[in-house]
Amino acid sequence: MRSTKRSSIWMMMALVFMLILSACGQSASNKEATDGAAKTNASSDAGSKTSNNSDGTTDTGAGAEDEMVSFQSDAGEVKVPKNPKRIVDLTAFSTGYFVALDAPVVGATTGAMNNKYIKEQLAAQGTADLGDQPPTPEQLLALKPDLFIVYTGTEGIDKLSQIAPVVQIEYGKRNYKDLMLEMGKLTNREEAAKAWISKWEAQINELKPKVEAAVGNRTVSILNPYDKGLYVFGHNYGRGGEIIYGEFGLRAPTKAQAEAIDSGTGWASISIEVLPDYAGDIIFTSPWSGDTSDSKKIYENKLWKNLPAVKANHVFQLDPSSDTYNDPVSLEGQLKFITDSLLSASK
Repeated sequence: MRSTKRSSIWMMMALVFMLILSACGQSASNKEATDGAAKTNASSDAGSKTSNNSDGTTDTGAGAEDEMVSFQSDAGEVKVPKNPKRIVDLTAFSTGYFVALDAPVVGATTGAMNNKYIKEQLAAQGTADLGDQPPTPEQLLALKPDLFIVYTGTEGIDKLSQIAPVVQIEYGKRNYKDLMLEMGKLTNREEAAKAWISKWEAQINELKPKVEAAVGNRTVSILNPYDKGLYVFGHNYGRGGEIIYGEFGLRAPTKAQAEAIDSGTGWASISIEVLPDYAGDIIFTSPWSGDTSDSKKIYENKLWKNLPAVKANHVFQLDPSSDTYNDPVSLEGQLKFITDSLLSASK
């Protein structure tokens, strides 16, 4: 269902990486032959140096920045930098977490780069657009990453790990709050993650009573036309579902509730013939971004035009390139649009 593709890393990466290591090793050997004595004395002096900060903590020089710690990824324990400074995210859907945490992303996929909710922040920090196809070894090596983020099962992880530690994430395993806390641990920004959640929950608590009063007992649907019918989305697949069903607790039509929410899948696929059974009193929709089908064959169909939500002008268009995301920054952007739309549909 995700439109972004799992990255595979070419076998050439191993050769490129080994050549770089070989060149570095040769350079180190030549230098050692000319200034070995001086290097030994300098190392001896540096080994005994520490400095005490005014708050009582101790600095240990550059080595402190390079400290490695254990992190429990979804594919097992991995050693990662305590304070990663050059993150390459190949998942697209995780990039917004790092933006929210102000963690440095040096490379991301085109999908993330085009997400209107985070594109300005990524551009400001000079994040490289790695495209939607697997990046080349040269692209990755040039970024000098100290951490890769990928989905579990991504091809070529062994080659990536020769460049930098690789953290694997299983898509959909956690809700966005739990994943925010995990990304806070990974980047040594746990307090920032907790602060975001507290602020977010305060916003929801303020808005929820207003939305509930406006919507009442009416149902809400999230529908995406695609080549063979429509996708019905639920509570955990972006497109505002986390807010509509998760935070605001609004109801979907009975069949949509059962198949896309109560089932835990987060989505269902239907034919247009059964559309009226899945269409709510209020509809959020957008063309499906995963294929090149023409959404007009749904939107101009008589079944669609005769839906009560369409006749009442209670249909709201999502952004197909950005509202698919459910990271913290994207959710912040979606919250205003969804709230304003629901309040405007009040009786």
